[in-house]
Amino acid sequence: MTLPVIEVCEVSRRYDDGPPALREASLTVRPGEAVAVLGPSGSGKSTLLNLIAGLDRPDAGTVTVDGVRVDRLGETGAALFRRSRIGVVFQFFNLLDDLTVSDNVVLPARLAGTGRREADRRAAELLELLGIDRHARAYPGRLSGGERQRVAVARALVNRPALLLADEPTGALDTAAGEDVSRLLTTLNAEGQTVVVVTHDLALARSCTDRTVRIADGRVIEDVRSSRAVAPEAVR
Repeated sequence: MTLPVIEVCEVSRRYDDGPPALREASLTVRPGEAVAVLGPSGSGKSTLLNLIAGLDRPDAGTVTVDGVRVDRLGETGAALFRRSRIGVVFQFFNLLDDLTVSDNVVLPARLAGTGRREADRRAAELLELLGIDRHARAYPGRLSGGERQRVAVARALVNRPALLLADEPTGALDTAAGEDVSRLLTTLNAEGQTVVVVTHDLALARSCTDRTVRIADGRVIEDVRSSRAVAPEAVR
């Protein structure tokens, strides 16, 4: 049987003297799945994402991603692991405004040790796939929100990660751009990319994933598989 891409086992995390952000939460995601983690603000979904990405460590329990115990990695080891095995797409893009679109996408590959020629080739391939190759030499500030999020997706994919994490990927976008990003995530998953979307938006979850995990008060309270409301469309 294929090993899970994510295996979170009875993880708990508390900050300072407050209530636990996560309470014995467990989650398994297999290769090729598209999973939405839903919950209101303060439910623990962002904490779960940070633990999976190696940005935080649990107080108890284990976090394994692509066969590696992420909870055992030090800060440097976690950064290196993220760079090569996990792509993260943020709500507010986190692009570098003083770099061109192409250079934003190339940067993680160069940091991972990929040669300039190969990094440029991979970036060009992704920008064309995502329909924004005409903006390769532009700066992010000149792009629309939807276009900037596509650049962020290209950057997240440049090192061919086992896992794509999307943290509220449509939260800073208008409705039309949000639907565009939703279709993009659907298409990427249809091509085999494992995707986990952390969101409070039920419409996004229904449109681009086929499994919904709900978190409330730090606990996983529901894990449901369902058919998507929107069929995949080709990336323009």
